[in-house]
Amino acid sequence: MRYLLMIYNCERPEPGDPGFAEALARVNAFADECRRRGALVAGDPLHREDTATTVSVREGRTLITDGPFVETHEHLGGYYVLDCRDLDEALELAALCPMAETGTIEVRPLVHAPAIPSAHAAADG
Repeated sequence: MRYLLMIYNCERPEPGDPGFAEALARVNAFADECRRRGALVAGDPLHREDTATTVSVREGRTLITDGPFVETHEHLGGYYVLDCRDLDEALELAALCPMAETGTIEVRPLVHAPAIPSAHAAADG
């Protein structure tokens, strides 16, 4: 079963900041543990929330807003997609994620859906 681990409200140091090397080593160790278990499917940090653009359509009108959705109190900093035996393993790995110490990890099962071909795959084919 695949699970999405959404990482909220964790501050991560930028390259050159004190603690960056240690934080990167801890994140890499977590990713290595997920790989060792054969669970890691994908994972990426997100750019800061001030780079977000929010799109909504209301009554046929497209509304585009710079920044995250205005009612959001927590910021999404990154994610992992893990393929785990069960929810217990997904929760165990979420607890091992170093960002859980300063932020929150939301674990949610992914619905199995047929693959949607990417535009790049269609252009190559």
